[in-house]
Amino acid sequence: MTKQLNDTIHRVTQRVIENSRRSRNDYLDLMDREGDRQVNRGTMSCSNLAHAYAGAEEDQTAIMAARGPNLGIVSAYNDMLSAHQPYYRYPERMKIWAREVGATVQVAGGTPAMCDGVTQGEDGMELSLFSRDTIALSTVVALSHAMYDGVALLGICDKIVPGLLMGALRFGHLPAIFVPSGPMGTGISNKEKQRTRQLYAEGKVGRKELLASEMGSYHSPGTCTFYGTANSNQMMMEMMGLHVPGAAFVPPGVKLRQEMSRAATQRLAAINKDGDDFRPLGRVVDEKAIINAAIGLLATGGSTNHAIHIPAMARAAGIIFDWTDLAELSRAVPLVARVYPNGSGDVNHFHDAGGMGYVIGTLLDEGLAHGDILTVWDGGFEAYSHEPGMDGDTLTWRDPGPSGDTEMLRPASDPFQSDGGMRLVEGNIGRACFKSSAVDRERWTVEAPCRIFEDQPSVNEAFRKGELDRDVVVVVRFQGPRANGMPELHKLTPALGVLQDRGYRVALVTDGRMSGASGKVPAAIHCTPEALGGGPLSRLRDGDVVRVCAETGTLATTADLGTRDPAPEPQPKIGMGREFFAMFRANADGAEQGASSMLAMAEL
Repeated sequence: MTKQLNDTIHRVTQRVIENSRRSRNDYLDLMDREGDRQVNRGTMSCSNLAHAYAGAEEDQTAIMAARGPNLGIVSAYNDMLSAHQPYYRYPERMKIWAREVGATVQVAGGTPAMCDGVTQGEDGMELSLFSRDTIALSTVVALSHAMYDGVALLGICDKIVPGLLMGALRFGHLPAIFVPSGPMGTGISNKEKQRTRQLYAEGKVGRKELLASEMGSYHSPGTCTFYGTANSNQMMMEMMGLHVPGAAFVPPGVKLRQEMSRAATQRLAAINKDGDDFRPLGRVVDEKAIINAAIGLLATGGSTNHAIHIPAMARAAGIIFDWTDLAELSRAVPLVARVYPNGSGDVNHFHDAGGMGYVIGTLLDEGLAHGDILTVWDGGFEAYSHEPGMDGDTLTWRDPGPSGDTEMLRPASDPFQSDGGMRLVEGNIGRACFKSSAVDRERWTVEAPCRIFEDQPSVNEAFRKGELDRDVVVVVRFQGPRANGMPELHKLTPALGVLQDRGYRVALVTDGRMSGASGKVPAAIHCTPEALGGGPLSRLRDGDVVRVCAETGTLATTADLGTRDPAPEPQPKIGMGREFFAMFRANADGAEQGASSMLAMAEL
């Protein structure tokens, strides 16, 4: 029997509702006004309509006659990003599936879709976070033609899903469904991949061996199979009820994936304003849905990047959610999944063991998620506790049953650990996030003299020279949103991992981000206030003793920072288009608010 909602989850939800009361009401009022004045295409000028109809080919007559809903696709397709390569054929298939239920489909527009895996450690990574705002703006432009009765959002990876959702929420008077494409097949073992990376960091293997290892991991169309930001995105869309149930981790190119995409298209046609089951996006994404997204992140040990993205997505819907809320939820939500890099198996193993259906079912059974949210699918959130399958040619759902691998999935009544492993650490250095679920408990506390750096290459050079062979807190500053766009610092992981394996007490403190694949080294990340502008990080000096402790929630130094001047600020870098993003950096708010220039300027 399902238990009553957990007291802590109830308390945090009520606090978020209260803190958001004014901004959420303002947002819903705006959506109501937008819905009331939604363009009636029958009243638009013939010239306007002719432009919109001209390219519709065989759907032209149906759209002109308004025979059924006209659905817009916003697609992040490109064939360099493996997760998005399968989207190439989606629009033409979705047009066919829409016609089956008397609807039509047009591609409303495309968005950029950069791959953080390609840009890690390169200049392009400084564009990554603000690509999310660019995607949101592109989504708004796509939907501004006012030709659509529903929105299919085709995107999967790191900044793409948050950006699509943020933009679509500006059109929250329309229904919207995310349509994923699934993960690539499992390659070499994650343990072997990690071993080769560390051997390369130590100079024991060359680039040829490293590239062969990496190609064994990233080898075909589909999402990367580790549980990073992209796959955490898919988990959250399930937790918020924005997918067809169970769509997250079905691989591309199989009949089940095709049938789920057909179901998404036809469901979107059914929940438009002119039907009898209207489900606008702005009502689906409410305070409880945001809380569910955070709960899913904690329960599965998901990407640290979502400590930034969840507040930003929430703000786009007029909801205020911060790291205090996340940390308090973490104390109540148990860790029920261990997926690489937190465990040995990847998302394909996770899906085969029961996947999202199992996770949602066990959370609901223990009163650890809101079961009463409005979802895009008929049957409410309980429908998401089932796993999809095929009965001949028919799409079906079934109870996933017990965990198929208790080393990867456990019931919430017997979890891997009692908390969700995303902790807030704070003190005289600032506030930061610490992903404890990826770190052995004996390493949750590190106190050591710090070494200050202002970029990743300098850290790796010091490592190669042996300058970090000691207990050390590595501080990498001027990596925040206003300094250089808050890049991920994933290139630090192998070197710091080697130092830790050598027996040293090592931690990272930074105002930048780590990858969604943050690993075994303790790290206080997203530190806010950032160093640029005189934040406490800018006043640290080499040798200051810094304490990072996930047990007590401490991020502090014994140094008297108030007596020091901030370090000189680095000059903005140009090239790779970074100069075009200066306006984003200049207007960005803090990481805890979502690190968005767009939302900060719009005062949402």
